[in-house]
Amino acid sequence: MANVLPAPLHRALLPLAHCLRHRWRRWRKAPIAGVSVIVTNLTGDVLLLKHSYGPAVWSLPGGGLGRGEDPTDAARREVREELGVDLARIDFVGTLDEVLSGSPHTAHIFSGVCDRQPRPDRREVIEARFFPSHSLPEPLGETTRKRIAVWRARGVG
Repeated sequence: MANVLPAPLHRALLPLAHCLRHRWRRWRKAPIAGVSVIVTNLTGDVLLLKHSYGPAVWSLPGGGLGRGEDPTDAARREVREELGVDLARIDFVGTLDEVLSGSPHTAHIFSGVCDRQPRPDRREVIEARFFPSHSLPEPLGETTRKRIAVWRARGVG
């Protein structure tokens, strides 16, 4: 999305947009799909971030799939938009079928390695840090916990 609004105004409007999207999904109940990316650094630490909207928990980079968008392309786009990083390689980990905001949701999970410090966009993402995979911070979002469990079960992390 183009950065048309000044960052402080954009950040201020995101909680309202998040709430409206949540209510729309609960009412509509249409199937939706999204991506989550487990990004590690060269030593295996996991990148987690905090959004400027929604629950105040540590989560993974990711977001919704655009109409007709390939999940791998969406994963690359989300990491680039949120963190200013282009991953050289991105690997498919698996999918989770779940309910998100009252709607059926398919989560496409990917992993990739980042060889530099991410630069949060300061609009959607206000903080991004690497943590040792054996010592993740709290509060950790429940969806993040489930996605990391899938990643670990595949023997990746």
